[in-house]
Amino acid sequence: MLTTKVKDLKFPDLPYSFDALEPYIDAQTMELHYTKHHRGYYDKFMAAAKESEYADMEFGQLLKEMSKAPAGIRNNGGGFLNHDLFWKVMTKNGGGEPDGDIGKAIKSAFGSYNQFKEKFSDAAATRFGSGWAWLIKDDSGNLKITSTANQDSPLMDVADHHGKPILALDVWEHAYYLKYQNKRPDYIAAWFNVINWDEVAKNFKNG
Repeated sequence: MLTTKVKDLKFPDLPYSFDALEPYIDAQTMELHYTKHHRGYYDKFMAAAKESEYADMEFGQLLKEMSKAPAGIRNNGGGFLNHDLFWKVMTKNGGGEPDGDIGKAIKSAFGSYNQFKEKFSDAAATRFGSGWAWLIKDDSGNLKITSTANQDSPLMDVADHHGKPILALDVWEHAYYLKYQNKRPDYIAAWFNVINWDEVAKNFKNG
């Protein structure tokens, strides 16, 4: 995706059915989230970008220059990008403690899986307003936990901590309110049961 010209970006298929992540993420939320929110970000981003100087730019390059872009391109482009990763790092019958290289890297960076889980949960729970929590591989190859406001991404030049996102959690209310109401910590705890560690391991290896 990052090497694709902005004008050629396609809206991705959801990699599972709307009810695949039940009972942790309900089917109604998934359907609305994917078909209304994610699709809306994509449509608005493409409408704005195709008529702009960014149309023939590679998407990855645009992200590196996002501080110069209008708010509509930044917000909608980020919403399109972030959700594409979010769907992929979840799966039916996911969760558990990761093994292999990613498991070792998490233990090395955070001391243990439980410490990682605690720190990631805290980053997600304390993100004020709307935004995202991330596990990133920074420019030095180290794993870090960070968060961004609204639809910003660690790939953007506006991010406080830059790096390759390998795991993402959406903490906008539209991601959880139908099932969890204002109980964001309950949603975060449930989400750990659907993490697709195989995908996260792939992101880590290719990052």
